[in-house]
Amino acid sequence: MKIACYPGSFDPITNGHISMVNRGLKLFDKVIIIVGNNIQKKYFFNLDERVELARKTFKNNPKVEVVKGDGLSVVQAKKLGCQAIIRGLRMVSDYEYEVQYASINEYIEPDIDMVFLMSRREYSFISSSRIKELYFYNSDVSNLVPPVVMEALKAKSNKK
Repeated sequence: MKIACYPGSFDPITNGHISMVNRGLKLFDKVIIIVGNNIQKKYFFNLDERVELARKTFKNNPKVEVVKGDGLSVVQAKKLGCQAIIRGLRMVSDYEYEVQYASINEYIEPDIDMVFLMSRREYSFISSSRIKELYFYNSDVSNLVPPVVMEALKAKSNKK
């Protein structure tokens, strides 16, 4: 079985992320979404909430598993039996970051391949950060995120 992981913070998961997972499933038998924390980011949804949103998004797809991040993605990928890590590229600036990320991963675990997928044109401008920014400035993001994320954004923003 060919398994890939798709690591990220997913705060929140977007339709661009969903597209990457579905495209990854054309190449791999299974995709494991690793929802993690990046020490350089401040989160709107906590780790458990982000994991739950990803699980709800893919609840009807047995080929997708969602796990909490535990340390370096490449090390966790190895422990999970993954042969590859999927990364999405939206723009040239993503490429610069991802090349460095790929080099570090290859240094740590040379047997794990990096698979880069260009985002579809309709998702090339989407990022979790932009989704939150647009939402909190009252722009409609319902076409950019799954319904469970819209519900969670509304519920959480009503509490604040």
